[in-house]
Amino acid sequence: MFYKLLIRPVLFLFAPEQIHHFTFAFIKFFCQIPLAKTLLKGLYGVKKPHLHKKLMGLDFPNPIGLAAGFDKDAKLVDELACLGFGFIEIGTLTPQPQDGNPQPRLFRLPKDQALINRMGFNNGGVTAAVQRLKNRKSSVIIGGNIGKNKITPNEEAVNDYVKNFEALYEVVDYFVVNVSSPNTPNLRQLQEKEPLQHLLQTLQHHNQQKPQPKPILLKIAPDLTTNQLDDIVEIVQTTRIQGIIATNTTINRNNLNTSNEELTAIGAGGLSGKPLKNAATEIIRYLRNKLGKDVVMIGVGGIFTAADAQEKLQAGADLVQVYTGFIYEGAGIVKNICNRLAN
Repeated sequence: MFYKLLIRPVLFLFAPEQIHHFTFAFIKFFCQIPLAKTLLKGLYGVKKPHLHKKLMGLDFPNPIGLAAGFDKDAKLVDELACLGFGFIEIGTLTPQPQDGNPQPRLFRLPKDQALINRMGFNNGGVTAAVQRLKNRKSSVIIGGNIGKNKITPNEEAVNDYVKNFEALYEVVDYFVVNVSSPNTPNLRQLQEKEPLQHLLQTLQHHNQQKPQPKPILLKIAPDLTTNQLDDIVEIVQTTRIQGIIATNTTINRNNLNTSNEELTAIGAGGLSGKPLKNAATEIIRYLRNKLGKDVVMIGVGGIFTAADAQEKLQAGADLVQVYTGFIYEGAGIVKNICNRLAN
């Protein structure tokens, strides 16, 4: 409540990406103070043994994770681990560093409790992230979200994903294949049946050569048709990947409280937050009915409260992730959700 009444109004006076970098710098600085991490763990840590979940050979201390996009470059993993997250997903990472799309590229829609972003996989490259992960201190479960460089044509995209997989294999606990961001030109074409099956089969081939294969999950868009979702089901069953993350951001702008004039001024990008909640939940329910209980499902989209998380879990998600909810609700979101779920 303190965050929403006093801190958030001040933060929201400034440009979203500017505040993102300021917040990162502040958290990094604060956590260098002796006992600061202990204080954060005391305030926001979660100790609810009955919320533990064993999935994909991994022991998740609670089902609430941080979605990819917040800590793209794995710069704040140890610090964010103090906030109670059951797991943290870094990325999306690409083989080579890239600046992403021109700024401004991140926008708030307070009337809708939403964000629009067209970041464009801005990141410092997979090699730098690997080095940071090698030096991390916390034992929090880490997912590696991987994509392709903008300049890589789709015909060669599989090479980028393999490079990321090989680089990250030793330092992450699971992989997420991102072919669903709307902010890299033509990326979503890789969700079509033939290229997606080739990509996932190739990654699985490399995975099976390892002494201990890592779980591979696919992150999908919320804008897929029923026929496309059925293709996803078939591909998951054929390639035997271990899970799906549903969903990425949407290009849909229907039924928003934000004015059409504001939306036109903002322009293209992926919408996240409350407006995505129901669509993501319905996709989870549909895929769970089609895939049965063995495929792991991570639900993401519009999770702000325990009720939102519970809705995803009841629809068939095994775990959930927050991003926009974290921005709007503040650092206490994980503890608040876990306390309610536990009760």
